[in-house]
Amino acid sequence: MKIISRLAVVAVLLVAAGATPASAQAPVKLGYINAQQILATAPGREAAERQFESEVGSFRQQIQRMDDSLRVMSETFQREQATMTPAVRQQRTQALGATEETFQQRAAQLNQQMQQRQAELVRPIMDQLNRVLDEIRRVDGYAFIFDVSSAGQAIVAADTALNLTDRVIARLVALGPPPAAAPAATPPATTPQPAGVTRPRQ
Repeated sequence: MKIISRLAVVAVLLVAAGATPASAQAPVKLGYINAQQILATAPGREAAERQFESEVGSFRQQIQRMDDSLRVMSETFQREQATMTPAVRQQRTQALGATEETFQQRAAQLNQQMQQRQAELVRPIMDQLNRVLDEIRRVDGYAFIFDVSSAGQAIVAADTALNLTDRVIARLVALGPPPAAAPAATPPATTPQPAGVTRPRQ
């Protein structure tokens, strides 16, 4: 799982503040970046991905155990239901459904925890990128810096002289990796037994 690819690309729309009437009459200076390209080479990205992969392994193991557990329970029920009385069959069906719901809720909790940890690990990189963009905007007087890699961006053509992507990458490389996020505060929670969750039915 690529930590950058799983996160929404930063949408950059930086507006110069405090413009005076005189400055408002000056030509508006625009620039753009490709945030996806920047994040793909940002210092600290690979380290953040490695840390994420090392920390979420136990989460994935819990989800896999849940999946395997519920699969076995379902197969057992399918194999034995022909010999059950209607009352027992109904009872077992209800119990299996309740177990599946519990496991799905647990899986949703684990996925949410993974997403939160992912955001924590990438935040220092995003903060450093935003500082570099704001510095370039202020120093060079850009009114707007657009992200052309954003899914909602409507720009279809632009002067390549306005492309600040390489400049931002060079600045990030010069700064080096930002301080890494702190290790996870608590170890992953253990999964109650029996543990399980189904993958979405096809």
